[in-house]
Amino acid sequence: MPDLTDFEERIGYHFQRRELLTRALTHKSYSHEAKTDSVRDNETFEFLGDSVLGFVVGDILFHRFPTLDEGALSKMKAYLVSATSLAAKARLYGMGEVILLGVGEEKSGGRKKDSLLANLFEALIAGVYLDGGITLARHLIERSFVHDIASLNEQDLLFHDYKTALQEQAQGKGLQLPEYNVVAEEGPDHDKRFIVEVKVGSRTARGEGSSKKEAQQQAAKHALDAFAV
Repeated sequence: MPDLTDFEERIGYHFQRRELLTRALTHKSYSHEAKTDSVRDNETFEFLGDSVLGFVVGDILFHRFPTLDEGALSKMKAYLVSATSLAAKARLYGMGEVILLGVGEEKSGGRKKDSLLANLFEALIAGVYLDGGITLARHLIERSFVHDIASLNEQDLLFHDYKTALQEQAQGKGLQLPEYNVVAEEGPDHDKRFIVEVKVGSRTARGEGSSKKEAQQQAAKHALDAFAV
């Protein structure tokens, strides 16, 4: 087991019960290969973490946007806790570097898989909740999503799927369908940033994100802003 002191520094939380952190970072492929009951995987932690995360994010949105209806709040929540979003949080903390993986999963690139990293972040939330309670788990969630939540605009309810909205706008104006291209990749693997350019007719716009999909959405948003001018 690697020294997790640096990892705890990155997430801003130090476990009192280190076995909870170890379990949160143990993928089922590792426990299966260990073939001992003393090594337990993090699948049930993922279940609990998903519930804690959903509750806290829902509570934050409910109080931040008191005038929005259920549909709008649900779309915001789905955007924030999507697999892409959670995987980005896991990469931010370097979780792919500390997860315990089986040999097969390691060889197949498990440390970089969005689905695996998203589940890993949920398991971490569960570990913090079990170790320190809901208040400390909430603190970690708030720190992790502070920039995402701050960027949400109460007046802009298209944020959850700018690409679809842009495609509809282009078709309505008789223009070609939007074309997306990655023009740059910046930063280390655990904190990669993508810059994507979208072209619609004679107009172009760029967006940035921790994944190609997120960068495409941001590029589409900026293109929609240009259409509105």
